[in-house]
Amino acid sequence: MSQPVSAVRLCQVAKTYDNGVATQVLFDINLEIVPGEFVAIVGASGSGKTTLLNLAGLLDTPSSGDIFLGGRNVSQLAEDERAYIRRDYLGFIFQFHYLLPEFNVLENALLPCRLRSQATAPETRERMISLLREVGLGDRLSYRPQQLSGGQQQRVAIVRALANDPVLVLADEPTGNLDRKSGRAVFELMRFLNQTTRKAFLMVTHDETFAAEADRIIHLEDGRIRPAQ
Repeated sequence: MSQPVSAVRLCQVAKTYDNGVATQVLFDINLEIVPGEFVAIVGASGSGKTTLLNLAGLLDTPSSGDIFLGGRNVSQLAEDERAYIRRDYLGFIFQFHYLLPEFNVLENALLPCRLRSQATAPETRERMISLLREVGLGDRLSYRPQQLSGGQQQRVAIVRALANDPVLVLADEPTGNLDRKSGRAVFELMRFLNQTTRKAFLMVTHDETFAAEADRIIHLEDGRIRPAQ
């Protein structure tokens, strides 16, 4: 039986920033995430977690090594090509939800679809309404962000990340700006959507409790993946 194509695969990836002084942030990273897997990245501040997430999300390019997304080498594509791939194959959830205050819940969730000129298509709107109902926001479609709690706003951001049916969802401290109860609800929602949609999730977190509930934990130390104990 053939093996499934990885959602994302990093091969010997390194990253160095040079602002007058060269500083290497990541060293020889090898990481593979398959569809349906939920992976947590943990590590101390400055260990390279966000850099790793940015590389996997094509928000940055590696200094060396290769990154494969859905089987395609995307390591050194031009910025316009990376933008198209981010739009079509990736979903992003950040610590802050970044909802547009002038748009309502449904309009915010549909924002990625606007980039593909699909936001007004009836089937697209119905799919997004169904997702919003699934996360408990069916009665809030016309609400503005300021009328929602922090946890509700992050639910909208999670649905928005799934708008274009991504291969991989990248979450950078998605519960870090929420109280414990709301953070737990948001994490459980991501886990539920991961399991029901079979989308791969890669989450950076400082919360060891949530990390322990992932399928796998990647420990970063000084830019290197710590071998499993």
